[in-house]
Amino acid sequence: MIVPDVRGASVYHSIEARKAEFEGLAGAIRLDIVFSEVVRVREVRPATFIGGGQVEAFARRVAEEGIELILVDAALTPIQQRNLERETGAKVLDRTALILEIFGERAATREGVLQVELAHLNYQKSRLVRSWTHLERQRGGFGFLGGPGETQIESDRRLLQERIAILEERIEKVRRTRQLQRRNRDEVPYPIVALVGYTNAGKSSLFNALTGAGVFAENLLFATLDTTVRKLELPHGRQVIVSDTVGFVADLPHDLVAAFRATLEEVTQADVILHVRDIANPDHQAQARDVLAVLAELGVSAETVPMIEVWNKVDLLLRDENGDIPALANTAPVGRVVASIPVSAKTGEGLDELKAAIEAALSAGSRTYRVHVPHAAGGDVGWLYGHAEIIERLEPTEKGSDFVVRVEPRHLREFQERFNGRIEGE
Repeated sequence: MIVPDVRGASVYHSIEARKAEFEGLAGAIRLDIVFSEVVRVREVRPATFIGGGQVEAFARRVAEEGIELILVDAALTPIQQRNLERETGAKVLDRTALILEIFGERAATREGVLQVELAHLNYQKSRLVRSWTHLERQRGGFGFLGGPGETQIESDRRLLQERIAILEERIEKVRRTRQLQRRNRDEVPYPIVALVGYTNAGKSSLFNALTGAGVFAENLLFATLDTTVRKLELPHGRQVIVSDTVGFVADLPHDLVAAFRATLEEVTQADVILHVRDIANPDHQAQARDVLAVLAELGVSAETVPMIEVWNKVDLLLRDENGDIPALANTAPVGRVVASIPVSAKTGEGLDELKAAIEAALSAGSRTYRVHVPHAAGGDVGWLYGHAEIIERLEPTEKGSDFVVRVEPRHLREFQERFNGRIEGE
């Protein structure tokens, strides 16, 4: 494993944290790590990324130790990858390829398989280099009259593009199906609370602790790929839908973000976002910035959706004689948040405070109204019970009944149109 430390590169993460994470990525697909080394790179070489002397040293090591695969924690160009493979005699994978391998192994649902295959093919398409020179001069027609025939590279690129088009069409069908399912869910007045965070921050463990679900949770990078939703009841009886999503990572390949956009739409539709941070990880500040960067790529920010930071794994931090955690005093939120709640998904500490914070964030985004419903408008009563939270039903009069209701922002426009002229704000 090679972890390049490029001079002058603008990175949030320390080189030690990057090295540990890259080793974790390799361990996620059970690779045997023969060596893991930080390589100082003064200037990125267009041909091999690292210096010629370093390439020679790794080539000797490959030969001496029988190494079959070299992982490079960088985004290599196709030429750099090919040259490194030729010089060292081992298969070379860069960071993007390694993440794609992990996703390919973990994808469980049909949707996940399609998304991973699409990302993999888009990556592979850029890797088609001239490896079939013996076929390059094939010609069409007779003799030299016809133009050059289709080369092996062109044929493979065409086949890849055809497969990519098929996958994009199937994923689009998945997206439309998901929209229909969401439309049906929108008919029920359950706000959506989405869990996001760096991979291995404990999102699935927190999801299980909150909802009692049995989602796979392991001390493993990218343990969860497929979105899962469950219902949760808040302290005052209000019910919400909690959604667990794929974890993010530094330099998450753009093809993967694009491919998983259908899955991550759960985040874009959320009423509240829980940003889960592994507060016991020394690199948690940089990880949080990476998560916000991916959310921004999806068009989601704290300005558009209320965000609560969940400082998970406080059970791993040292406490003083009063039971307080000194490290939290030096911890600050990253970005704009409505609350920061220390919790432990393992012990249950802080979960009640987290539920209360979710309830407060939802209430702040909702408005309370008093609305009049005539006796003859029975359908309006049904709509209120189906799309709003009934706080109070007042004593009926000869003209009808008055309700005090709380309406979520996503139902506000329909509420205003349906009850136009009968709404009294509070």
